[in-house]
Amino acid sequence: MRKVVQWLFLLLSNSNFPGFLSGRIYKGGMKAVCVPGLNCYSCPGAVASCPLGALQAVLGAAGYRFSFYVTGFLVGFGVLFGRFICGFLCPFGLLQEFLHKIPFYRVKKLWRGFLYVKYVLLAVLVVGLPLLVRNFADLGDPAFCKYVCPAGTLTAGLPLLAANPSLRGAAGWLFTLKLTAAAAVIIGCLAAYRFFCKVLCPLGAFYGLFNKATLYRLRLEEKNCAHCGACAKICKMAVDPSREPDSPECIRCGDCVRVCRFAALHAGFFCRPHAKGEGMKI
Repeated sequence: MRKVVQWLFLLLSNSNFPGFLSGRIYKGGMKAVCVPGLNCYSCPGAVASCPLGALQAVLGAAGYRFSFYVTGFLVGFGVLFGRFICGFLCPFGLLQEFLHKIPFYRVKKLWRGFLYVKYVLLAVLVVGLPLLVRNFADLGDPAFCKYVCPAGTLTAGLPLLAANPSLRGAAGWLFTLKLTAAAAVIIGCLAAYRFFCKVLCPLGAFYGLFNKATLYRLRLEEKNCAHCGACAKICKMAVDPSREPDSPECIRCGDCVRVCRFAALHAGFFCRPHAKGEGMKI
C-alpha cells in the first residue's frame, strides 16, 4: 500500500507531462500551493511548489515579512504527520528507494554524527543565509536550492537542459557544483538506504522535530513487547522502535508493525491496540 501511495503522489505532484517535452515550467495558479514533500518548483512536470523553496523565497524576499502560509503549512503538516510525509508523500524519497535497489556496496549503518548534518543545513542554508545575507537589492539567496539540492538538479536541471539546447551553454560552474553534489548523493543512496533522507534533507529534519507530538503516531505497547529485536532488525532507517518509537529518524513506513509477532507496535491516527497479526492502520 505504501508504494501505491508513493506513486500516486509522485504522479499527482508532477502531472504536467507536456512540460518534459517542451522544456517549459508550469506557472499556473497551482504553483501558489505547496506539496508536503521535496519536489522541485522548476521540474517541468511540477504543478505545485516545494515547501523548502517557498520558505527560502519568503525569507530572502526584500523587506522580509513573516509568511503565515508557508510557516503554517510546514507546521501543520508536521503536527499532523511528522516524517510519515517522508515515507509516503515525498517523490524524492521514492527515487532514493529505487536507487538503493541497484546492486552496489552496502553500508549497513552510518555514523550517528552524520544524522545531525541535516539540522545544520536547515538552520544555515534554508533559514540563516536567505534571511541574513543580502545583496545590493536586499534579496537573500535560496542557498539550499541554489548550491545543494539534488532533487532540483536531477528532476529540474537535467530535464530542462535536455529539452532546451540553448540553456546548455549557460550552464556554468554552479551547475557543475550541483551536479557533483547530486552524483555524491546518488552514490550515497546506492550504498545506504535513503542516504539523503538520513543525512542531508532539511525538510526531513524539520518534520522529524514533530515526531514525538504528531497525530500520526507509532505507539509501543510495552506489556506485549518481548524485545526480540525483530523490529530493529527490519528497520532500514536504523531505528529501534521498541526503545524509541517516536525517533525523529522514523519515516513511519510500517515495516516494524508488520514484522511484530506480539502486536506490540501500532501505527496510525488515534491508533489503538489491534489484534495479533493485524497490519498498519492508515
